[in-house]
Amino acid sequence: MAKKEVMTTKTEQELAKLLVETRMELRTQRFAAAGARAKDSNTPKKLRQTVARVLTEQHMRALKAI
Repeated sequence: MAKKEVMTTKTEQELAKLLVETRMELRTQRFAAAGARAKDSNTPKKLRQTVARVLTEQHMRALKAI
């Protein structure tokens, strides 16, 4: 899981790429969970938290740019 310190050091492109990859992983986890029992039931929660951290960092940068 990526922490705030790690998010602040990433560039805009890296954040965007991380957001896309995390959302894709979350999507695959949802479909996998529908078909069979998940190995780690906390994975979707961790992925949602990562998405939220990325979106928060992007929003903070947008506010600073104004």
